[in-house]
Amino acid sequence: MVGRPSHILARVTTGFLALVGGDEFKPGNEEHDRLLVEHRGLGPAYVVPTAAARQRPDLAVATAQQWFRGLGLDVVELPVLRRSDATSAKNVELAERGGLFYLAGGDPGLVVDVLRDSPVWRAMAAAWRRGAALAGSSAGAMALAEWTLIRKAYPGHAERRYKPALDLVPRVAVAPHFETFGHRWVESALVEPPDEHVVIIGIDERSAALWDGRAWTARGPGCITVVTRRDRGVHQPGTPVQLPTPRAGPDR
Repeated sequence: MVGRPSHILARVTTGFLALVGGDEFKPGNEEHDRLLVEHRGLGPAYVVPTAAARQRPDLAVATAQQWFRGLGLDVVELPVLRRSDATSAKNVELAERGGLFYLAGGDPGLVVDVLRDSPVWRAMAAAWRRGAALAGSSAGAMALAEWTLIRKAYPGHAERRYKPALDLVPRVAVAPHFETFGHRWVESALVEPPDEHVVIIGIDERSAALWDGRAWTARGPGCITVVTRRDRGVHQPGTPVQLPTPRAGPDR
């Protein structure tokens, strides 16, 4: 396995982190996914299908394996589908060895219920802080923020409410699929935010906000839209994005 170049090792204090706007494991995602592959840590590469536990997780795993095989990387499943999986000593051991983790899309509430404050998530976060690459798409990206956004009512309700998430990126909530339907969540999300300084990151499909250990950049074919209660900015591919720094210290 090719390690991270020495000039990168000298400056990066965490691994790479990608918040992907959904429609993962398809053409259009090559730019950020190649960067994750190139800058992964030592150890196995995992797809984590937690968010898809009620929606054919086996299919999510197979699709990820086929996609990353085309990028020259073999990935295996980290089998965390229910809370008991997230407390399993075997899965903790697997996570501690990981060099890349990719949280697939699915149910934004479920992935948080399973992983939040769990031994497996703590092992994943610790591996990332040692240099493993970490990514989430759609519900997976939402989970990596301080809050995820879930429906206020069912079914098909556009209004969203906040739910505490994995809190790797503070003060942030992610709105994926932003150019198709995620933009409809913003108005309700700004009405009663849990923090006056909340930042909503709207991420277009097959695009990513990518943290390289020093700064955030917009990657992929789409845009990154940053929304607060006072401002809105649209960032084109390849441009810097001003977002909160991920938590590089131990989980609180």
